[in-house]
Amino acid sequence: MHVKPKDREVLEQLASRYVWWKTPAQALEMPERVVAQVMDIGDYDDVQTLAKQLGDDVLRDVLAHAQAGQFGERSWAYWHLRLGLAPIDRMPPMPARKFT
Repeated sequence: MHVKPKDREVLEQLASRYVWWKTPAQALEMPERVVAQVMDIGDYDDVQTLAKQLGDDVLRDVLAHAQAGQFGERSWAYWHLRLGLAPIDRMPPMPARKFT
C-alpha cells in the first residue's frame, strides 16, 4: 500500500494511538497494518476520519488482504457489511493461520 503525502499525517496520528508498540514512522512502514488496526479497534471518530481520508476502496483492499488475527469477529462482520462485500447471512470466513 502506497501512502500518499496527504494521507501520511492522518496515518501518523492514528499510528501513535493504535500501533503503540512502534513509533509512527516504524508503523508506517506497513501502512495497511495501521489501517487494519484502526478498522478493528478504532473509536467512531477515528474510523470516520480513516474512511473519509482513504476511501472505501483502500479499506476494501485492506480487508481483502487481512492476515489472521488482524480483525475480531465483530469488526470483520461490520466492515463486510459497511463496505457492501457480503450480506449478513453469507459472511466470509475470517483469515486463519495455516500450519503445514
